Amino acid sequence: MLNRIIIMGRLTRDPELRRTQTGTPVASFTLAVDRDFKDKSTGERSTDFIDVVAWRQTGVFVSRFFTKGRMAVVEGRLQMRDWTDKEGNKRRSAEVVAENVYFGDSRRDGDNGGYSAPAYGSAPADYSAPSGYSAPAEGNQFAELSDDDGELPF
Repeated sequence: MLNRIIIMGRLTRDPELRRTQTGTPVASFTLAVDRDFKDKSTGERSTDFIDVVAWRQTGVFVSRFFTKGRMAVVEGRLQMRDWTDKEGNKRRSAEVVAENVYFGDSRRDGDNGGYSAPAYGSAPADYSAPSGYSAPAEGNQFAELSDDDGELPF
């Protein structure tokens, strides 16, 4: 059986990060996803508002780096959930359980939309850098190799 969904849209609000009683992080948000076709009478595209739930590290990632209006690509599975409202009526909701969430837009020059590059963990204690390696300068994403002789290895 196959239950796979990929959607792309804009967040309608900032993600809400909560924790379960056992401390597991879970983020919920809604994506506004335009339909591929236009309405014949109005010439406008309809929009679906799709609820998304992201668990654990994915939820933390989303709550940290995504804000209202950012474009997101969500890959996951569709889940139906039965629940009872305050009046005792049985209800059913569909939501996407996100397995992967990607940025769907690029950083705009001068406007990062609340985005900052993720902080990567430090190297393990038993890690030693290769000889000839020098750490990149602040803001530079590349490191120079001091023993590069300019020859191609093939």
